[in-house]
Amino acid sequence: MRQQLITLAGGIAALALYTGILYAGAATIRDRESSASPDFVLETPDMGEAEPSVAPEDVPFDMSDPQGADTAPDAGSQGKSSSHATETTARAIEPQQFGLPDEVTTKPLERIEPRKPLSDTSKDKPQAPTILLQPVALAAGLIRFDKMTLQLDSIEPEAAERTCESGGKSWPCGMVARTAFRNFLRARAVSCDIPGDGTGDTVTAHCTVGGQDLAAWLVANGWATPLAGSALEEQAEAARKAKVGFYGDDPRDFRQTPMPFDDPSAAATMDEPAPDL
Repeated sequence: MRQQLITLAGGIAALALYTGILYAGAATIRDRESSASPDFVLETPDMGEAEPSVAPEDVPFDMSDPQGADTAPDAGSQGKSSSHATETTARAIEPQQFGLPDEVTTKPLERIEPRKPLSDTSKDKPQAPTILLQPVALAAGLIRFDKMTLQLDSIEPEAAERTCESGGKSWPCGMVARTAFRNFLRARAVSCDIPGDGTGDTVTAHCTVGGQDLAAWLVANGWATPLAGSALEEQAEAARKAKVGFYGDDPRDFRQTPMPFDDPSAAATMDEPAPDL
């Protein structure tokens, strides 16, 4: 029994000694850390007591003094300039100034019209020619396509009832010109540069057949008069000198086979649709 008490007392004494050694070591470490790095306390200075710093450009100097730019201002002037800088630069910051007014945020959003384009892109694109089918010549330079009537550009309109004088005789040059124009067209497809707003009953446009300008063909053969200033005036002068078309004699030679002639009654019959069988 005595031996057991001695063993228990020795264990308790060893445990107490070990605990004391650990406590002493921890205390020593704390003392070294506190002495090496003392507690740092962050102090916030009072903005009311601190003197505002003055920028160099805010310090006034006498312009009459030639050395004013190199000499430093005295304490009085520095104090005045400091108070002046504080008065001019200090401003109250109000949070409500950075928000939108209530009448803007509470209103519902409204859709506005989009802005107009800075340039009209449709003008830069070349317009494709219009192909017109089944042309019917009403006069030299005047063509009908279904529901549209087209007048050739750069020439004056000609009437089918026009008459000309040659050799002391009068002959129906307007009808002869229309017949020649119909023979040239031969119901071929006509390619025309119709303007975008060409929605009226009669449209003026530049047209070609098989790559040949219709107005230029009529003027070159003397069956049309070009407008003043047109590029076709030279061809009209050449036709006048050659005495062709309106400037010549009646091209019909009645001593041989008569030239096909379309009188008003025949033209009306040709333009009428064929009866249903």
